[in-house]
Amino acid sequence: MTTKEPVKALPARKSHAIKRADGEPLTREDLQYDLLRHIFDDPNPVFTDPNGDPPGTQVSFRDLYVNALVHSPKSSKAVRDKIAESPAFATDFAMISLLANVGRVNTTMAFFPETRTALRTYHPVPALQKTDGNLQDAPRIKNALKTCSLAHEVHGAPTTPVDILRQRELGQVPSTSVVNLIFVLNNHSGAVGRNHFTDESNGGGDALEFSDLFLPVPVPSAARAHAFLWLLFHYLEAQGAPNPYADLDALSTGRAPRLPRLLDADEDAENIDPPDEIAWGEKMAERRRAFLARDRERQEAVAATKEETGLGAGPSERGTETPPGKASSRSKAKGKLANLSDPPLRGRPTKLASKEALIPYPHLQPPRPTLLPAPAPESEASSAKSKPGGRGRKTKARAPPPPPPVQYEIVYAPPSPERTMLQHAWHTISTTDPLVDSDNEQGDEHVRLDYTRRLKTLNRLRGKSPTPEPLPPPALPPAAMDVDSGFSPLRFL
Repeated sequence: MTTKEPVKALPARKSHAIKRADGEPLTREDLQYDLLRHIFDDPNPVFTDPNGDPPGTQVSFRDLYVNALVHSPKSSKAVRDKIAESPAFATDFAMISLLANVGRVNTTMAFFPETRTALRTYHPVPALQKTDGNLQDAPRIKNALKTCSLAHEVHGAPTTPVDILRQRELGQVPSTSVVNLIFVLNNHSGAVGRNHFTDESNGGGDALEFSDLFLPVPVPSAARAHAFLWLLFHYLEAQGAPNPYADLDALSTGRAPRLPRLLDADEDAENIDPPDEIAWGEKMAERRRAFLARDRERQEAVAATKEETGLGAGPSERGTETPPGKASSRSKAKGKLANLSDPPLRGRPTKLASKEALIPYPHLQPPRPTLLPAPAPESEASSAKSKPGGRGRKTKARAPPPPPPVQYEIVYAPPSPERTMLQHAWHTISTTDPLVDSDNEQGDEHVRLDYTRRLKTLNRLRGKSPTPEPLPPPALPPAAMDVDSGFSPLRFL
């Protein structure tokens, strides 16, 4: 009696995204490359292409998906030109985009070895990088996928499988874009698996979900590709149209084709990395390590240069103490910068850092007028003089009273050239802070000239029409009557 080889069970549910360290290649096992190859090599032109020439042309899945990427508003011109130039690159780019579509490639992955940002991890993909095209990074691919919508979906695309089937029943073919359909099926992975997949060969275990089609599960890649294409045709094309991917069970039950299980010996025969891809992946990983080492050395050199010039960390930050009596170059630089800034007014920092910043192009401004020095008072008499007729005793002469201070009138010459009214208005709103008191404003020669002309104009207008007349004095209240001195007829008797 012969015993059957045990059937491998499904793995436990976990995150669908591929997780690898920075610089680690994505192997064919990670990509499920044989599954992708079966999907994109399917030659049946059974899908309606809304972006075809003319629209509505029947094409294969590969052409349908590539055309959706090309017509995405977020696809770059470089990608479009490379797709039109190289069909091999178009297929590779569509494969990596499909993995991002189902969540296997997350938005932290990049495929360019000179990636510097800490939010991305570089991963060579030997199976999909055999051309000289740039696969870009996952965030750009995801942005392009999110804008792959049909013309009538401007105000929103369907978000559930029921909404998509309703569009199909209303005669909308295709019911939605192929990219949006894959997003919806992946978001409702469990419901899609319960409605369309059978799992009689698992001995009553858990049924497959839609997202399991792209995971390393013990199901042949060809069967998973067949079920995937069946689902797309079922949701995209007209109701009642014969599904070319259905088998006998699917025709009778309305479910997807059956998914047989792989034996342990058969599973090892899929997704095998050839030696040239392994060597290329190791080469790119070494290139990534060398790039990171060079970039680290460059950053250390820049930091050392900043420290030497006083722009980097100070001695206290580097763990060394500053000798007493000596200030570090960084503290001196801070002192210089602190002297240039004005103290904050009303608890807020001033808009301008220094008085010099108020004057545009100081080297082009006219020289400031210089005040004439006041005459020095006469020196006191230091020699003593004898009184006439006296005994010759020396007395100190009184110093003459100081002369009255000379009044000097400061006359400012108008700056040359003067600003126009528009230039002065623009300069005023650009260099003054409305929250600062006017007494603290630091104007230039143009501002002083503007204030002087305003004051002279007000002085000329005082007392002239249309100056309003002064208000009349207020009317005085009537005087109180004295009762005792009032009128009495007895006074005339």
